Amino acid sequence: MKGTIKKSFFILLLIFLISQQKGNVFGADAKKSASGGNDNLGKKIYEERCQLCHGSKGDGKGLVGVMKRSEKSGRILEIKPRDFTLGAFRFRSTPTGCLPTEEDLVLLVDKGIPRSFMPPHKDQLTKEEKKAVVEHIKTFATRWKEEEPCKYIPVKKPRWIGSKKSVEKGKKLYKEMKCWECHGETGRGDGPKADLQKDDWGHKILAFDFTTGATKMGSDPENVYTAYTTGLDGTGMPSYEDSMKDEDRWHLVSYTLKLMGRVK
Repeated sequence: MKGTIKKSFFILLLIFLISQQKGNVFGADAKKSASGGNDNLGKKIYEERCQLCHGSKGDGKGLVGVMKRSEKSGRILEIKPRDFTLGAFRFRSTPTGCLPTEEDLVLLVDKGIPRSFMPPHKDQLTKEEKKAVVEHIKTFATRWKEEEPCKYIPVKKPRWIGSKKSVEKGKKLYKEMKCWECHGETGRGDGPKADLQKDDWGHKILAFDFTTGATKMGSDPENVYTAYTTGLDGTGMPSYEDSMKDEDRWHLVSYTLKLMGRVK
């Protein structure tokens, strides 16, 4: 196990060094792209910064392969680079089954994905470069030619989020909605169905352990609400947009923040 963790550390170091290269190496191409004279900018950036993990075909089969990360509980998580060819994205502001908006994808490139080895590129790429690489990523899945992204779901956090009363209501909903079957009674990802989940690619996935802190989407109430509302497409995590009232979803957020140690 130590060898696996050590390998992941060196891979992470390599990814970090690549991500820290300033975007101005593409400066000339960026100017051409802005004027419509160069459609290869996104491809060049992808090959420079993304291909190592996501592969030349966008199928997640880059040289890096599967990375592993250990948790305090002793669980070893396998982190697989995203396969773009199905056009299925976990982190979106759009309803389940929908493509993400361009803003969603640019935000992922900008901020990265914590706990998944996906580094941020906020200061390494210009706005034009981020949009260019997003456009190139869209070429890997035919969905982008066949469908249009849905409208984003607005998020407005209530003032009572995290209150004792809201946490209590969220705890009841956590049980009623059977969240515990995967995430466990105490949110440690050890429910009776935790080991039965697979993603759309047939890979085994582990239920999230809320006690470890921030999710891949972040730890802000808005991040958790979005996950419950949109679902995480490609995984076993469903959307509760149709099965729960908006207020109840926020109560569930309150209890989730309690499990994460964000509220008392």
